[in-house]
Amino acid sequence: MTESEGLVSINDFKKAQLRTAKILEAKPHPNADKLMLLSVDVGREAPKQIVAGIRKFYEPADLIGRTIVIVDNLEPALLRGEESQGMLLAATVGDRVVLLKPDAEDVPGGCEVR
Repeated sequence: MTESEGLVSINDFKKAQLRTAKILEAKPHPNADKLMLLSVDVGREAPKQIVAGIRKFYEPADLIGRTIVIVDNLEPALLRGEESQGMLLAATVGDRVVLLKPDAEDVPGGCEVR
């Protein structure tokens, strides 16, 4: 990677609001084999819906109640007919996808990642 290729300034990175969220509901996306619809509690207002490409790696029942890390202020996007109101943070390990999670359980939205 060259010096300017793919780099994000610290000021741009600070714009992303990373927060903890608790998964309330998980179900397969009706129009996409790789996507899962997640309803998450971020500690305020109504739950948010996040569309995530984790269907191949997780069963819906195994996700409910888990605390995850999300990008809370991502511009909403329509993915195969469903609105996604944030982004789940995950990592690739070999051919698997694993969720990023905090060390300690916290109140949903109560933990702002810095």
